[in-house]
Formats: sequence, C-alpha cells, structure tokens
Amino acid sequence: MMECERFVRAYLHVAVTLFAAISMASSESSSAIPVEVIREDDGRWVLYRGGKPYFVKGAGVQGVDVSSVAERGGNSIRTWWVDMAQDRLDAAHRAGLTVSLCLPIAAERFGVNYRDRAVLLDLANRVRAAVERFKDHPALLAWIIGNELNLSMADDSNVYLVVNELSKLIRMLDPHHPTTTTLVGAEREIVARVRRDAPDLDFLSVQTYGGIAAVPKWIRQSFKDQPLMLTEWGPLGFWEVARTSWDAPLEQTSTEKAQRLLDTYEDVIQKHSKNIIGSYVFLWGQKQERSPTWFSMHTETGESTEAVDAMQRLWTGHWPANRAPAIQKVQIEGKNARQNIKIYPNSYFEASVRATDPDADPLTYAWSVKRESRETVEGGDFEVAIEDESGAVAQPRQAIAQILSPATPGPYRVYVYVYDNAGHAAHANVPFWVLEPES
Repeated sequence: MMECERFVRAYLHVAVTLFAAISMASSESSSAIPVEVIREDDGRWVLYRGGKPYFVKGAGVQGVDVSSVAERGGNSIRTWWVDMAQDRLDAAHRAGLTVSLCLPIAAERFGVNYRDRAVLLDLANRVRAAVERFKDHPALLAWIIGNELNLSMADDSNVYLVVNELSKLIRMLDPHHPTTTTLVGAEREIVARVRRDAPDLDFLSVQTYGGIAAVPKWIRQSFKDQPLMLTEWGPLGFWEVARTSWDAPLEQTSTEKAQRLLDTYEDVIQKHSKNIIGSYVFLWGQKQERSPTWFSMHTETGESTEAVDAMQRLWTGHWPANRAPAIQKVQIEGKNARQNIKIYPNSYFEASVRATDPDADPLTYAWSVKRESRETVEGGDFEVAIEDESGAVAQPRQAIAQILSPATPGPYRVYVYVYDNAGHAAHANVPFWVLEPES
C-alpha cells in the first residue's frame, strides 16, 4: 500500500474514533429523516426516506427560486458545492424538497494532489465540518462525495481510495444518509475501478447527456444488480452534435430540447426504474456554457422554457395551465444552421423565426448577435458571459429582423428569444461566419 493511502486511512480512522461518540449521541436527538437504499424482493432498488419509497424527481438548480421545482412537481434538488448550503437546505425544506449535498472534493484536473499529507488532512477536516453542520437537517437526502472525479483522471490516481475513507467517516458521523459519487459516463472499466476502490459507497451516480442512450448497456454490464442515480442529464451536449465547417456546434432549439427530455425520461429513466432510483435534470436555471442557452431551462431574465413544462408533464402527468411558446424554424437568409452560412462584413441580412404558442398568447421577439465562444474548458467549469454585438439588430421585436454583420471577420451567432408575456419563452440560435472583406 502506498504511503499516502496508509496516511489517509490512518488519519480518518483516528477521526472516526474521535467523532463516533459525538455522532451516536447526536443521532439520538437528531431531526434528520433517515434515508436508505433497499433492494426489494422482486429485485428492484428503492430509495426510502422516512420509511417510505422516494423516487427522486430532481433538478440541478442555479439562479432561480428552488420552490419553482416543487411547483412543477419535483421533489429534490442537488448542489455542486457546500457554499450557501444552509440557505439551500432551508429553502428546500420550506418548499417540501430534499437536497443531495455535494461535498468539496475537487477533481485532480484542478491541480489537487491526493498524495499530499496536508491536502488530505485539510480535506478530511472540511468534510467532517460540513457533515457535522448539515447532517441533522430534515431536507438532507444524500451526500455526494465529489463531482465527476474521473474526468481527466490520471491512470494511477488514488482519488477513489480517498473517497472510500471519506465515506466511512461520513457514515460514522451520520448514519442516516447514504453516500455516493458522480461519474462522467459509466463504462465498465470506470465502474469496476470505483467499486474496487470505494466499496463503502451506497450507490453510484452517473452524469450523461447524449450518452444516456447507453444507460441500458451500462445497466446490463455494471448495474444489473446495483442501484444507479442519474445526477445530471439533459439536452445533447456541445461535444455531441453536428458542427459547421468552422467547427461551431449546432445547438438544439428550446423546443427540440424539451422533446428530448420527454423522450429520454420515458425511454430510459422510467423503463429502467428497477435500477434507477431517481434523477436530476440539468439545468433548472441559467448559465453560460458555450452559449447562454445551451443547458439553460430558463432565460437570463427568468422566463421558463418548454423544458420546464416537459418536466412538469413527466413528474405530474399533466401539462401546466399555460405553456411556453414553441419554435418551428429559424433561418438566416432562408438557410438553416446546417448550411454553413457565410456573410460579408458590414452587410445587412435577414433573420427569421417561426413560432407558435399553445395557448394562443400574443408573442414578442428579441434578437441579438454574439461572437462564437472561444472557451475550451470542460466539465461545466465557469465561463464568462459573451456580450452582444452593439447595433447589430434592426426591428429586434419582430419575427423577422434585419441584422448588420460585424466588421471583424470570424464566427458569430444570431440569437432569438420568443416571449408569451406570461413568464415563458422559447429560444434558438444560428451560427454564421463573417468573411474577409472583398478586395
């Protein structure tokens, strides 16, 4: 056994010994609602909360009120950090939601050395502090020990050995809530490795987008007799779609994304509920990730899209009383995004959208132009928002807009938002290339 592994296990063994008495004493008067994963007689895996089956109908939330998840029929949210965890837990509890709380275990790709004694000592102390602080909260559902630790992981990584020891520590401090860790994908090799190095985990969680089609294969290969949580899933990722000749990924419209959520949930999550104990759709809110709309189920100004309506339909069996608009087509000069649209600089061109509203609400429109993202970060890491190109749009409130192409050659996108003025919106974008000026 390597020295660092001996150290972390020895340290955490001492920590467990020191805090076991505290844990047992506090658990007697704990206000925590016990959660456990049980295999039923028919082979199904079921998450129980307070002695009752609890299939997670969850969302990863950012930038919107968590109560909106409950209003749409969801029952849980997840985090990627413990910052503001108290506020999150309290808000979730008021709304009748639970929280899967992600502990601060950074992936090695951020430069963390899990063979460094000081790093391991600090990590164990931070995990202990978080668990002791939040373990008795009635909204707590589960502990997530690190997010996507296998992304760009070194072949000789010992990170999951560390995860296992942290799981043991958590279990002693908090006997009422299960532990998990999230993986990018679930190919046979990584699942086998995590099971070997971190057998103390109660279940594994997987994050996947277009790759969710492989879930039935993953279940046959690695989860036939094991529980599985999907802690991120949603539209096709920017790494999974067709691209222009200049390598710009083609984003689905908000309407296409909503249909994908419906199909995915019914074809994968519901059909494989014998092993899948719940899921968290991504992202209930808004963030910049290659575009301001790629994974966002809400706009920057808070309007909900068809993706939110789709989740309400899946969670409750009913559509909302008033639904978001839908986009049928968006074009530049009569061409769609797959046609590698190229425009000369400082020249006007026409952009058009065809949209409808299920409730016949009057629609308004907003157009903008942004340069193409130059980001190369992965794993959902922070990206700076891209500013609109000033003065690029004429008639911005119409279904047809006149766009002035930027003076600087290169890749850009035209964005359109369609609003029903009832708190809902649809959106789409089309990439285009500004050519060098004619000589």
